[in-house]
Amino acid sequence: MKVDVFNMKGEKVKTVELPAEIFEANVNVDLMHQAFVEQMANARLGTHKTKTRSEVSGGGKKPWKQKGTGRARQGSTRAPHWAHGGKIHTPRPRKYTQNMPIKMRRAALRSALSAKASEAGVVVVDDLVLEEPKTRLMAQSLQALVGNASALVLAAEKDAAYDVVMRSSKNIPNAKLLMANYLNIRDLLSYDKLVMPLKALDVLKAYLVQEAA
Repeated sequence: MKVDVFNMKGEKVKTVELPAEIFEANVNVDLMHQAFVEQMANARLGTHKTKTRSEVSGGGKKPWKQKGTGRARQGSTRAPHWAHGGKIHTPRPRKYTQNMPIKMRRAALRSALSAKASEAGVVVVDDLVLEEPKTRLMAQSLQALVGNASALVLAAEKDAAYDVVMRSSKNIPNAKLLMANYLNIRDLLSYDKLVMPLKALDVLKAYLVQEAA
């Protein structure tokens, strides 16, 4: 698959061949869904907790005597049906962690990249550089590259140019800067366009092409 390569001003400078192993792979929707659910589940802390009747304070004294009052018998004011009583059948701390083999996760990533490329959602730039750390400059570049669409911007390495782009993009609500080796299914599916420099494409090739082979 051949795509155009642009500069940061949105001007075409050349074309490049995207590796078919990554951007023309079989789109497995079920595998993509499984990888997405796995990532979202692993992000959950599982620290939710409510107190049972044995954990709330008070309730040690019997509210009234067992017989002779005409009321229902009660043993504690901290029973679940009392105000300020303990809770039942409510969340307790637990782990939501799911395991998924790395080969399956990378296959899901190739499926998502192929689906994105088939919809013209992959934008390649020659280099990810800005003259100075200005939000205005980054916003102008994204407007020239993707228009009003949301964009996931990949970076190949953390160098001086990365620091400038990071500081320029962090205040843009519909854009996110991410290292290429941290590319994941959730971020990829959450943005309309994928903007990546040629160096970031090399990073993806390093582990996705080898895995596909």
